[in-house]
Amino acid sequence: VQLQASGGGLVQAGGSLRLSCAASGRTLRGAATAWFRQAPGKEREFVAAITRTNSGTYTADSAKGRFTISRDNTQNTIYLQMNSLKPEDTAVYYCATSYRVISSAVMDDKMYHFWGQGTQVTVSS
Repeated sequence: VQLQASGGGLVQAGGSLRLSCAASGRTLRGAATAWFRQAPGKEREFVAAITRTNSGTYTADSAKGRFTISRDNTQNTIYLQMNSLKPEDTAVYYCATSYRVISSAVMDDKMYHFWGQGTQVTVSS
């Protein structure tokens, strides 16, 4: 499966962005899908995920109440709606998917086999 992320950009603090990640080559049905991010000089960190069975979502504490992950199986696309953005949200955002990861491990980036190329999000103060 190939993943193509888009939707990043420059936004002022308090603003919103919606990231998209279009999959091709294989359906996302039955796959866990997630967003991670990496800020300059920092390690990649988990943002949000949907389980393989689509039974639930997980969101990092730093994003709870502001970010929402969703998946459209008909479009084979995952989204990350980001509201109330803060300067500390500035990072390159990556989408990822795995057909094997169990629900309890969806926050572990080592469990994902397919990655998008990343999209830059910059939040100005």
